[in-house]
This record gives sequence, C-alpha cells and structure tokens, in this order.
Amino acid sequence: MTISYGAHKHGLLCGYLFEPACGARTIGLDEAIEWLRTTPADSSQFIWLHFDLTDASAQAWMQAQLSLAPEFFEALREGSRSTRIEDAQDTLIAVVNDVAYEFAFDPSEIATLWMSVSERVAISARAHPLRSIDRLREAVRDGARFDSSMALLTHLMNDQGDVLVRIVREATVKVDSIEDSLLRGRLAQRRSELGKLRRVLVRLQRLLAPEPAALFRLLRQPPPWIASHDLDELRQSTEEFSMVLQDLAALQERIKLLQEETSAQVGEQTNRSLFTLTMVTVLALPINITTGLFGMNVGGIPFAESRSGFFLMLLIVVAFTVVAGLLAFRRKD
Repeated sequence: MTISYGAHKHGLLCGYLFEPACGARTIGLDEAIEWLRTTPADSSQFIWLHFDLTDASAQAWMQAQLSLAPEFFEALREGSRSTRIEDAQDTLIAVVNDVAYEFAFDPSEIATLWMSVSERVAISARAHPLRSIDRLREAVRDGARFDSSMALLTHLMNDQGDVLVRIVREATVKVDSIEDSLLRGRLAQRRSELGKLRRVLVRLQRLLAPEPAALFRLLRQPPPWIASHDLDELRQSTEEFSMVLQDLAALQERIKLLQEETSAQVGEQTNRSLFTLTMVTVLALPINITTGLFGMNVGGIPFAESRSGFFLMLLIVVAFTVVAGLLAFRRKD
C-alpha cells in the first residue's frame, strides 16, 4: 500500500475504508461519498478521512459534503486549545495537541489535530505534520485492524501517550546532563538551555493535559454507539496519559530546583566579584587621598625640604593601606 502526500484533491492526505473481516483499504473522496450514500446505517464498516488544512478547499469541502457537527468547525476556528474529547450530538469532537514529526524541544513545534468521530465516519484534520497521526497511518498501512471508529481514536491517544513518554525520557537525559554540568561547575553555557527546556515542558503539560470536565462527562454519559470495551480502553488510555503527565510535572519541578541552584551560584559569583572590587577600592583609597593632597602645589606641603620625605610618605601610605585592608577583611569575616 503506497501513500503519496498531497496527491489527492481538497487536501485529502489519506482515506481508508475499514472492514472487520478484511482490514483497511485506501479510498478517495468520490468513493467515500458513494459509500456514505449507499452503505446501510447498520453496517459494521467505517471510513477514516485525513485532511491537510493548509489546502484552502479542505474545510469548504468537508462542510459541503460531510454531515459533521457544527462543533467540529467551531473547534477549527478556535485554533489550538487544551486537549479535550467531548460529545456533540452523539459525535465525538476531539482536539488533540501533538508535536511535530521532527520534534527538537521547540515550543513552536507543538501543533493541533482536530477529529470528528461518529459510528461510521472518522474525520481528522491538521495544518502541520504530527508524529502521533503519522504513527497511526503507519499502523493502518502495516495491516492494523480496528473494529470501530472509537478503537481508531483510542489507538491515536495511545500513540500520543507513547510520543509523550519518549519526550519525557529525552528531556530527562538532557536534565541529567545539565545536572552533571552543575556539579562540575560548568553550567555557564547551559542556563539558557535549562530555561528553554522548562518552557517547552510547561507548554506541553498545559496543552496535552486532557480537560477533566469534558472527559468526565464523556465517560459518564457516552454516545450509545460506543461499545463498553472501547470505553474501557479510552479510560485506561487517559489514566496512563495522566501518569505520564505526572512524570512531566515532576521533571518540571526538578528543572525548577536546578534553576534555583544556578541562580544561587550566579549570585555567589556576583558577590565575590563585588567583594573583590570593593577590596581594590579600599586598598587604593589611602594612596589616592595622599597623592591628591600632595598634588595641590600649594605652600606648606610636609616634608618638602626633607631628603627622607618621599620614604616617610611611602611608609605612611603603606601603613594606612595595611590598616584599611585589616579592617576590610575583618568586616568580611
């Protein structure tokens, strides 16, 4: 089975017809419309159409040809929000935040996937390539079978959880490396990386954490076409997802402690620099005052006629410098 990106009209990236006995086969838009018109409502088959929203005609075609809930298009207009799954007229509207396929811990690489899932039709749309949906496409291409559209959505949530687990592991490795640099006292070049990593993880947690209220309503009063085992799979998926988010929160707290430690080290270095500058100023104060007084070129300058005047003044300056140094070091102690 071959997949060609952008080869279909109206932004269709891929289309599949799922048959419990035969698996999935690719279909186009015309065949999907014909299937919706001729297939009886009690059929065990369902279709999945995946669209690219960068095509200007994709949303218009979905509105004209597919009987989708208005809440789906409202979600498209709202843009990126927290991950949620809610029931809209016995149709599931899912807003799934995911990371770009080549995620490099940059906040701009977090994007949104929108889905409308009913008993017979699953529609997904995105504006940027995302890792979880591509993993789902690869699973379908490799022969994975799904008995219902709800099983397809649950598989997507599991894939997203796996991607988040990988991100947490990579972030943990980065934090371990930064912590080792901190222990070696070589964190000067890693402070900015630590702050960037924390910002990315905070945004990930804010966007990827499912909205509890919407999920609770769905699990309590699901649409009648969702089988009980599919609902249990969704519940288990969200519970595992919550555990990963807890690990993400713990990693954020660890990064926060590292930032506080680095701030303390920077403050200590700044204090040492200020103390050194203060000591130089204090030790130079006697000689500056003395040279200022003896450089006024007025009458009555002491030791002006004495052969030992220079050495006497040098002795006085050294004595005052030693006294000032002793007082300064005593104040430090």
